[in-house]
Amino acid sequence: MRRVDPRAAGLAIGAPVLAVLFAALLSSIALVISGSSPIETFQSIVDYGTRPHNLIEIVNKSVTYYLSGLAVAIGFRMNLFNIGVDGQYRIAAFAAAVVGAAVPLPGVLRIVLVILVAVVVGALWAGLAAVLKVTRGVSEVISTIMLNAIAGGLVFYFLSPERLGVQATSNQIRTELLPADSWFPNFALSDGTLYGFVLVAIGCGAAYWVLLNRTRFGFDLRATGLSESAAVASGVNVKRMVVASMLLSGGVAGLVGLPVLLSDTHYYGQDFPLGYGFTGIAIALLGRNHPVGIAFGALLWSFLERSSLILDIQGVPKEIVTIMQGVTVLSVVIAYELVRRFGLVRQQRRVAAELSAQGAEARA
Repeated sequence: MRRVDPRAAGLAIGAPVLAVLFAALLSSIALVISGSSPIETFQSIVDYGTRPHNLIEIVNKSVTYYLSGLAVAIGFRMNLFNIGVDGQYRIAAFAAAVVGAAVPLPGVLRIVLVILVAVVVGALWAGLAAVLKVTRGVSEVISTIMLNAIAGGLVFYFLSPERLGVQATSNQIRTELLPADSWFPNFALSDGTLYGFVLVAIGCGAAYWVLLNRTRFGFDLRATGLSESAAVASGVNVKRMVVASMLLSGGVAGLVGLPVLLSDTHYYGQDFPLGYGFTGIAIALLGRNHPVGIAFGALLWSFLERSSLILDIQGVPKEIVTIMQGVTVLSVVIAYELVRRFGLVRQQRRVAAELSAQGAEARA
C-alpha cells in the first residue's frame, strides 16, 4: 500500500480552502465598495442557499455541471483543451429529443435510445476536432470554437416548424414532446423533485476514476498528457489516443443536456439552457480534474448561482457572486501551482539528502 505523506495531503486539502477564503476576502472588498455589508450578504447567501427546496435545485443544477466538468477533464488529462462541450451537448440533446420522440419504443428502451443517441452524436461532433488535429494539425481550441458556432447554427436551422420543430405556442418553437413513459424517473421529495439522472452522473464519475486509474488506456492517456515524447518512446500511438480521448470527452458531453431533457422539459426548445460547457471548464479547473473535486466544484458553483437570487431582492448586486466564482477558480489554480512547486522543491531536497548520505557511506 502506498504511504500517504501527511504534509502533502494537508497541502492538497488546504490549497482549495485557502483559495475559497481568499475569494471571499476579495468579494468582501467589492461589497464594501458597493456599499453593502459583507457579513450580512454572506449570511443571506448561506441562509437562502441552505433552504430544503433550494438544496434540491442546487443538486439538480450541479448534475449538469458535473457531467460538463467530467467531459472537460477527460480532455485536460490528455493535455487537450476541449472547449466545444457547449456545442457538443446542444447538438446531442437536440438529436436525442428528435429521435426519442420519433422512434416508437417502450419507455425504458426509449430512454436507453435517447441516451445512446446523445452519447454517439456528442462523440462524433468532438471527433471532428480530433480528426482535424491528427490529420491537419489544427488546434482543438480553434476547431471546437468553430464547431460550437456550427452546432448552434444547425440546431437553429432544424428547429423550425418547416423541418423538425413544432410551433407549441405563438412564441415557442420546440421538438415533439417525449412520451410520458420515457421520462427519466425522478425522486419525489417533500420539498421538491430530485433528478434521477444524479445516479447516472455518479456512475459516470466512478467510471471516469476507474478508467484513468485502473486501466491501460487510462495510464496511456495520463502518460501522453504528461509527456508526449515519453509516451511515444514507450509505444503509445499518440494520434489514436487523441482521437479516443476526444471521442470519450464528446460522449460524456452528450449527456450534459439530458438531465434537463429527460427529467424536466422533455423537449428541446428555444429556451433550452446554454453555457453549461463553458462553466464545465471552470469546474474542471476548480476540481483539479478529479471526480470528487469536480463534484465539490459543481455543488459550490450551483450553490453560489442559486444563492445569488436573494441578492436582487436585497438590493445587492448579484454580480458579486460572479466575482466570487471567477476569483475562486483563479485562486485555486494559483494555489495548486504553488503546491506543485513546493512539492518539487521538497522532492529535490529529499533526493539531494539521499545522494549526500550515499556519498558519505561510500567514503566511509
